[in-house]
Amino acid sequence: MSDLIRMTAAQLAELLARGDVSAVEVTQAHLDRIAAVDDRVHAFLHVDADGALEVARAIDARRAAGEELSPLAGVPVAVKDIFVTRGMPTTAASKILEGWRPPYDATVVERLRAAGMVVLGKTNLDEFAMGSSTEFSAYGPTRNPWDLSRIPGGSGGGSAAALAAYEAPLALGTDTGGSIRQPAAVTGTVGVKPTYGGVSRYGVIAFSSSLDTPGPCARTVEDTALLHAVIGGHDPRDSTSIPAPVPPVVEAARQGASGDLTGVRIGVITQFTGEGAEPGVMAVFRETIETLTKLGAEIIEVSCPHFEYALPAYYLIAPSECSSNLARYDGVRYGLRVGDDGTRSLEEVMSITRDAGFGPEVKRRIIIGTFALSSGYYDAYYGQAQKIRTLVTRDFTAAFEQVDALIAPTTPFVAFPLGSRTSDPYQMYLSDLYTIPVNLYGGPAISVPCGLSQGLPVGVQVMAPAMADDRVYRVGAALESAVGTLTPPEL
Repeated sequence: MSDLIRMTAAQLAELLARGDVSAVEVTQAHLDRIAAVDDRVHAFLHVDADGALEVARAIDARRAAGEELSPLAGVPVAVKDIFVTRGMPTTAASKILEGWRPPYDATVVERLRAAGMVVLGKTNLDEFAMGSSTEFSAYGPTRNPWDLSRIPGGSGGGSAAALAAYEAPLALGTDTGGSIRQPAAVTGTVGVKPTYGGVSRYGVIAFSSSLDTPGPCARTVEDTALLHAVIGGHDPRDSTSIPAPVPPVVEAARQGASGDLTGVRIGVITQFTGEGAEPGVMAVFRETIETLTKLGAEIIEVSCPHFEYALPAYYLIAPSECSSNLARYDGVRYGLRVGDDGTRSLEEVMSITRDAGFGPEVKRRIIIGTFALSSGYYDAYYGQAQKIRTLVTRDFTAAFEQVDALIAPTTPFVAFPLGSRTSDPYQMYLSDLYTIPVNLYGGPAISVPCGLSQGLPVGVQVMAPAMADDRVYRVGAALESAVGTLTPPEL
């Protein structure tokens, strides 16, 4: 295995800036790694080898000419296939968008390109980001590099697996109910859900508009912060974008790496320390609390009584919004069109197209959401769920009056075997038990690997108030400095 692919993005950036290695060499090393292992991992849906090398050559030429480049210029990145990308297929892992090549880039992809980063390709996901295992991709599941018989989490399992398999040093994901953090936890990588509105949603194929949050994924906290600094910031094309600068995430990550959390108050959520998680996961979590104490943090127990209702509330709000957002895939304007033989009505063609184009989990959520929004049920279901969202937000507000940050396990269990939960939606949805509350609230959260259970990674998440993203990086980096990073078995 090339030494280049084992390096962090920060290390690669330093070598590139000094001229010790070229962007072409770095890019080719990662393309070679993808060619060597991705037939087993299936992290990528599309690899743009020619395009990536063309960008790398251009970066090398600009650097040779003495041009001042951004810190991550020449560093490769993998992009979840939910972001539209000009000149590359964008499918959202659905047959209904198979072969579609958008005429424009998502804002975050524009920012990657403007920073001189090399887009390697598009990573696999649960169809339309609906799932917790990347088994609901129309193009086959992704496998966990720690154990190829197990799931890499979801919906962003492709991005997390690409990192864990050393196919890319950085990746983009989206987090609607845990789709960045949960895959990070089960693959031993780092994933951040920024403050909602802190990273533009423009050009992100919508699942649940009030929850979808693009964010950075990497193998270290510092690398995640470096990518966050590139993609974050206000975007007038996104009506929910916050008109404020990106919090000082890179500085916070580097400060946290010193391992000193003296004076930082960290809350342990009472409702997340009881039953619900595997014993091995809770053992790692308890060890993490001890580690934080040794780093100087003050640990305070905090009650968030409405968190237990977050999961059912989410599974009414998100499907309701997806029912509305996915109505645009009708076989008329773009994408798949089935059954148009000249004898059927437009309504019949739309029905046949949607039946052929959407997978089982997407259909399930559309049905749930349409029912929840229907006449006579809106107030009883969607309306009540939104009231719970308000109560969850109040719990967070009250908690952050007592503490600077909150911690919890990222997911109740380690990576489970492929196929073991696909027939039981409830068990699958429990993967998001600990991640969903902060999505309903809108604040930032990071998942950091903190140990092993059954030989598989366990993640712990840190949550902070809205627009205090720097806090999660500081605490996450301190944990990383004490625990270290995890190295998966050789593929």
